[in-house]
Amino acid sequence: MSTETGSFAFKAEVRQLLDILVHSLYASKEIFLRELVSNASDALDKLRIEQLRGASLDDLPLEIRIRADKDAKTLTVTDTGIGMTRDELIANIGTIAHSGTREFVSRLAETADAEKAKSIIGQFGVGFYSVFMVAREVKLTTRSFAEGEPAWIWTSDGKGEYAIAQAEGAPRGTSIEIALRDEDLEYADPARLKEIITRHSGFLGHPIFVNDERVNTVPAIWREPKFQIKPEQYAEFYRHLTYDTEDPLETIHVTADAPIQWTALLFAPKANRDLLLGSYQGQQGVDLYVRRVLIQHGNKDVLPEYLGFLRGVVDSEDLPLNVARETLQENRVLRAISNAVTKHALSHLKKAAVDRPEAYADLWREHGKILKLGYSDYVNREAFSELLRFNSSACEDEKGLVSLDEYVSRMKEGQVDIHYISGPSREAVTANPQIEFLRRKGVEVLYLYEPIDEFVMESVGEFKGKALTPAERADVAVLEKLPDEAGDESDKPAELSEDQALALPALLSRMKEVLGERVTEVRESRRLKDSPVVLVAPDGQPTTGMHKIMRLITKDESLPQKAMEINTGHPVIRDLLAVAAKKADDPFIELAAWQLYESAMLQEGYLQDPHALAERMRKTLAAASDLYARK
Repeated sequence: MSTETGSFAFKAEVRQLLDILVHSLYASKEIFLRELVSNASDALDKLRIEQLRGASLDDLPLEIRIRADKDAKTLTVTDTGIGMTRDELIANIGTIAHSGTREFVSRLAETADAEKAKSIIGQFGVGFYSVFMVAREVKLTTRSFAEGEPAWIWTSDGKGEYAIAQAEGAPRGTSIEIALRDEDLEYADPARLKEIITRHSGFLGHPIFVNDERVNTVPAIWREPKFQIKPEQYAEFYRHLTYDTEDPLETIHVTADAPIQWTALLFAPKANRDLLLGSYQGQQGVDLYVRRVLIQHGNKDVLPEYLGFLRGVVDSEDLPLNVARETLQENRVLRAISNAVTKHALSHLKKAAVDRPEAYADLWREHGKILKLGYSDYVNREAFSELLRFNSSACEDEKGLVSLDEYVSRMKEGQVDIHYISGPSREAVTANPQIEFLRRKGVEVLYLYEPIDEFVMESVGEFKGKALTPAERADVAVLEKLPDEAGDESDKPAELSEDQALALPALLSRMKEVLGERVTEVRESRRLKDSPVVLVAPDGQPTTGMHKIMRLITKDESLPQKAMEINTGHPVIRDLLAVAAKKADDPFIELAAWQLYESAMLQEGYLQDPHALAERMRKTLAAASDLYARK
């Protein structure tokens, strides 16, 4: 046992790096307190392991006490842990990067207690030096748990030397008294200390007191077995973590041991605060812990953006940290954890959607806009698609929701695709001529009200072997084989007369001539019943909804070139056929062609010149009223 006292010089590497440690290593000065508390927690864990191995100890409680003295401008951090001998003091404090913790774990790994050693935090042995970011001088008093060991005092101003002397009457453990710099007296404020402890070290397993008031009163329940935790405990922890006043909609608690050890406790809030004033503000992330010590608040790498509405913590035993214990050294481990947490979260949400559909519907209405961002996650596409919900023609109103699985389960016999249509509202899409034929055949149509829905459908592509197909691309040949809904057979229009049939090619040709390059062709429609015309995107072109999005992105004001289909059973078209039979180049056909085309463009949201449309409407009304008056 060494007993030499006096002044000693730091090792050369300490003198070289101490300035870097103090001024450059840590992102914030307050981190020094996290480091000291983590070291104290390590010391307590080490003592507990020694106790399990049979060491004889006094009855001091295992705890950490912090005392701030504003008048004396001091801060003291005390633990009742394993303490240090003089030689350990020299080795652990006098030599940088010689980690007593690392040595302890290495030694313990050779024994049956290796698993217990994993709970020890420190791996580098430099955290103590962070104290000099705020300290004019540091006085460390320590006494080892080993029987017969004296107490020692270590003092230094961090400028190159330290002194060691024996101490009298010191209890087991370590006490660090910090004489604060004048510019850092905020750390003599108990309220400030409580805030730092709560944020960084609030879930450590040992009691932490600040001026005799316990700070870490909320346990790290994510480390407890799920079957031991009551719903009210989850809710209490959620409120503590998020400051939310309401209970969460969903709680996801997952633990994995191999190949990487991690635990996740995630919550779906009842209200989505990511959408402020209707605008997405970006995910807030989860709190990333390593062995109960907060390493990063609001980490955005653990969960993908589309699950960013989830709040909670992820804790791992295996995440490698840099020397400042702040950032990750190897992203490979974090990526593995991220992939596993994502899969478990999706699996939980899928199960919730099946077991508690009404509760999941509430979650979707609140967080669905963000959840839809998962359209680009090709790895988890199947799980993602099963979570999607849409309003549809089968719903009573715009509040109803259906899953793709429900849609497939009630598809018509002979129906091969899942059909959808986009629009700003339920009223708009139900009035769209594109779905008339589908409605006549009783085919359910999914209603998309948000621009992102187009990307979702394009990306998912198919579900259970059924292609996701926009209504405007519905295969008429396939749908014609389906029986009409009851009542639709009886009100079919009469067949074209011989004169009307003969006039049809002339009418189609004249309308194409009038509209020119604005349409690819004008043809007879097999899909319409109630509307006189409909515009159909040719194969290979984006859907109407996607084209609108691309126009916004590229700021392209050009109009899409579509085919115009006319409904020869509609009274307006029948009258135009009568006009064409008498005179194919009648001016009224030109007026009607423009009016029908621009009305269709108006329905699709493309009309550029409403004044021209209004003028044509007046001319049409004038012609119609003149004919009506002459009857």
